[in-house]
Amino acid sequence: MFWCAFVVLFLALGNELHLSHATEVSVNNTENKLCLYANLMVNFSVTYEVGVNKSETVLFVLPENVTTEGSTCKNTTSTLKLGFGDGHSWAVEFTKDNKTYQVDSIVFTYNLNDSSVFTNSTSNETKSVTAKPRITNVGVDTYYSCKSENVQRVESVTQTLYDVTLQAFVTNGSKSDTDTVCAADLTSTTVAPTTTVTTTAAPTSTPTLPTPTTGNYSIAPDFNSTACLMATFGLRIGFKQGDKVETINLVPSATNVSGACGVNSSNLTLTSDTIKIMFTFSNDSKKFHLHALNVTVKPATGAAVVAVNTNMSIWAAAVGSSYMCNKEQTLTVTETLTLYTFKLRVQPFGVEKGEFATAEDCRDDTTGSWIVPTAVGVALAVLVLIVLIAYFIGRKRNQGSSYEHF
Repeated sequence: MFWCAFVVLFLALGNELHLSHATEVSVNNTENKLCLYANLMVNFSVTYEVGVNKSETVLFVLPENVTTEGSTCKNTTSTLKLGFGDGHSWAVEFTKDNKTYQVDSIVFTYNLNDSSVFTNSTSNETKSVTAKPRITNVGVDTYYSCKSENVQRVESVTQTLYDVTLQAFVTNGSKSDTDTVCAADLTSTTVAPTTTVTTTAAPTSTPTLPTPTTGNYSIAPDFNSTACLMATFGLRIGFKQGDKVETINLVPSATNVSGACGVNSSNLTLTSDTIKIMFTFSNDSKKFHLHALNVTVKPATGAAVVAVNTNMSIWAAAVGSSYMCNKEQTLTVTETLTLYTFKLRVQPFGVEKGEFATAEDCRDDTTGSWIVPTAVGVALAVLVLIVLIAYFIGRKRNQGSSYEHF
């Protein structure tokens, strides 16, 4: 057995909407040679009890300050163990045969007695959950690479891995230059030829695609719970590449849904082969609103287009209500990317019995709803005025005729 020393390097992501930090870890053996390497991001969502029949969901991340005490490198097994906070750890178990290696399990251990994370927890236990991700058949002397999200849900815990680079059983003391790419990334490079429409119009031009299909999306704390976040809408994205503007519709039937519900912040992530979009909602106890958007579009040709805006305040409604806008809305995320929503309704907090609460309509809807009543009111007022004028004119004529009679 080799007891391992370590060097930990951290990369900060500026303005990245994902909650996590990129953590790069190099573990060396007793000969001071690299035996295990990792560079990855991990988000955690944990639901815990705060009272009788009451629970809360907390969102946190694999932080910058970690330790690797307990990490080991052997001939056919390796363990990467990252310790952080007050009694929390995240451990990856590897095994190897002659030509390939794999991840057997990921063990996440969390301490409910840590009040800085689990506020008002009624338990002081330290719990562990074991996930079994599909990270297999990684070639020896290659590193595993996966940009796509890998969501692991076990009991009341959801772990989301993304932008992952892992190499166990490093040979010759240096990380390989060859990668084994995950199936999700390979699939995402295939784009249906009819999905996008290219035009040479200006970035503000009206999209020409058919109205997108309305999708119904929801997030639940666990498999046995009702929804804590609900959304329904059709979505189109317009993005600029050089002098060209392309538009693309999100297809609900080909979209994966993930996310998490919190007390003050909830998020919804929609991922298809060509689109990944993360909505982050904030709650100030009285009103909620869409706070941030992170959008990635993978066009048929050219580089991926990424747009991030973390300073938004739209789709606002009272907590306990839903927000609704049936008309098409245009939302400029950045100078190069625009969202178009259709038949929108969202409720990121206070969902009860898996149903939308009473909706607060958007300004476009409420403005339109007053047009007809206002027109009718004006017409009635004009009609009453005409009747009154006719009455007084007629009365004056009658009075004049009476004087002449006498």
